[in-house]
Amino acid sequence: MGYHEKAGQFAYMSVIKDICNLKWGKLSRDSLINVAWAYYYFSTHFKECMEAALRRYPDDESLQDLDRGERNTDNLSPWPGVAGPGEKLDHAEFMRRTLTLAPIAVERRRILEAMGQSYLAKVRAVDEAVGVASLPSYEDGGLEVVFRSILKAQNWEGPLLKAFKHFLVGHVALDSDPAAGHGALCRHLTSDDRILPLWTAFRDILVEAAPELRA
Repeated sequence: MGYHEKAGQFAYMSVIKDICNLKWGKLSRDSLINVAWAYYYFSTHFKECMEAALRRYPDDESLQDLDRGERNTDNLSPWPGVAGPGEKLDHAEFMRRTLTLAPIAVERRRILEAMGQSYLAKVRAVDEAVGVASLPSYEDGGLEVVFRSILKAQNWEGPLLKAFKHFLVGHVALDSDPAAGHGALCRHLTSDDRILPLWTAFRDILVEAAPELRA
């Protein structure tokens, strides 16, 4: 059962709705770059959840397929300055490279890195089983609706934001097919409100990185 079928059943769904209702359409270019930085740290968390799932279920062929589509894949390649033709890489690495496409001031970078490390400390403090349980909430519609909301932003000028937009559009395509998308590969796992702190931490880092989302 995917995101839309589960809508309203769990408290974490209200956090997803809250993220979607943020003021994405009015976001400035600099704030959108900050969001890309925040998302990089989420992508690191996602990678660690995927690794945990494979440790727990090493023989699960669906999770192996999902892993090949997330951590060793050319499904976002090529992209200028980020990935060469046919290059396979982890999506978190794609985001890390994306951030290098636009230099930012030292103090701003320090603040964003501190936010990211604080976020990672929070999500890493949650039991590994909860991280595994979060995967279907991410892949089976949750991130898709978040990405569609972020794409309402108006200013995508510059190589960093163009690469970030490519990432988001690509993931909407990967996640949106209910039968063959990434959600179908992890739907057999069970998400419930144990994962609420993970979605809450994601919302909070987005708003911390770009306070005008609440303005």
